[in-house]
Amino acid sequence: MARIDYCDLAHASDRTREILEKNRNANIFRMMAHSPSYFEQYCRLGRAIRVKGELDPVVRELAITRTGILCEAPYEVVAHKRSGKEVGVTDEQNAALENWKYATCFDDLQRAALAFTDEIVTLRRPTDATFNAIAAKLTPAALIELQLSVGFYIMTSKFLETFGIDMEPATEAI
Repeated sequence: MARIDYCDLAHASDRTREILEKNRNANIFRMMAHSPSYFEQYCRLGRAIRVKGELDPVVRELAITRTGILCEAPYEVVAHKRSGKEVGVTDEQNAALENWKYATCFDDLQRAALAFTDEIVTLRRPTDATFNAIAAKLTPAALIELQLSVGFYIMTSKFLETFGIDMEPATEAI
């Protein structure tokens, strides 16, 4: 159960309501709408991460879902397992993300990205070996996009858990 009430849309600006509608009035956004300016900028960056750039969307979604797992944010995990399937993440890969190191369903790039993700979340920065392994497989732009994706979804996971955001029956991609 949410720790504070969701934003009262009757008191929200037209712009805030417009952004909420574009985002299916998902609970995370209804909570974030308490701060309209932050909410709008959050959505702009989130959209850039999800639909712009050159990072392979499967790699991005695997990293985002793994971030949610490591941050213990079920809302995030459910949402991005679903959006991952939309871009080509297999059911086998989604099921294996908890213990990905022992799974055979990930290619070398995906494994390097998952190791990078694990270390950003758990060590706060990747080791030189892990950084060099992923840097050898991605362009500088894609590497930056991967790191910013993980960082953005650490923040998102912490937001979800801090405010106790309720899961929707059909949680959409965040």
